[in-house]
Amino acid sequence: MTTLVFCIILLAGAYLAGLVGSLTGLGGGVVIIPLLTLIFHIDIRYAIGAALLASIATSSGAASAYVKEGITNIRLGMFLEIATTIGAVVGALIAVYTPTNTIAIMFGSILIFSAAMTLRKKNQEALAEGSKLSYLLKLNNSYPTKEGNVEYKLKNVGAGFSIMAVAGVLSGLLGIGSGALKVLAMDSTMRIPFKVSTTTSNFMIGVTAAASAVVYLQRGYMDPGLAFPVILGVLGGAFTGSKLLTRIDPKALRLIFCLAITFVAVEMIYNGYNHKF
Repeated sequence: MTTLVFCIILLAGAYLAGLVGSLTGLGGGVVIIPLLTLIFHIDIRYAIGAALLASIATSSGAASAYVKEGITNIRLGMFLEIATTIGAVVGALIAVYTPTNTIAIMFGSILIFSAAMTLRKKNQEALAEGSKLSYLLKLNNSYPTKEGNVEYKLKNVGAGFSIMAVAGVLSGLLGIGSGALKVLAMDSTMRIPFKVSTTTSNFMIGVTAAASAVVYLQRGYMDPGLAFPVILGVLGGAFTGSKLLTRIDPKALRLIFCLAITFVAVEMIYNGYNHKF
């Protein structure tokens, strides 16, 4: 395969990753890493490095729009980033010394978890009463709707903070945004409305990925030849996805995407057990 053909295929794959990632709420890494490892047989650590850079680029672009609309809870996101950033650095350091087959098996398991979380019922209710810690840290906020601003309160701040630390470790270890786990912590544990959870998670993903990327960069796992077409393709796909979002049935799309990543997850776990990475 020539370099030109490789770049074209990678660009197309990254575009698809950005497209489905923006339409389903999952990060592009769940598509990029299997593409690079299963099809191109690239070392999974280099694949993770490229996926982290793609996460930073897409998160930066999407997050700015949601912050401007006033949906993202910036104070909450920065508070929870303390946990995810520490976890991300720890995860990236662990990944350097972890066998690639073990990383592949863990990645496959997280893909299945992400698929299940995508299909679960979402929390749409805003709490009228929050925990003492939420008032103390001034984390309660509001978000705009067609009917006006909706006030919401938070619960279980400590539990949500702990889950964020786990999400950070997985992000650094596997090169994914851990968006499913972050949304789970805010949506199910802290009882934040789903719209706020997803946009705040999107805001956080880039910061978490940046913390992990520093470790991968220092260890030499950032290949510009992989990163450039991946970032370019993912950004193009994410932009297209944002335009198509209102025209496509999200439930049908989520179902199709969940079936696809479950198939990829089984493939990665199988290859990991058989030491094919």
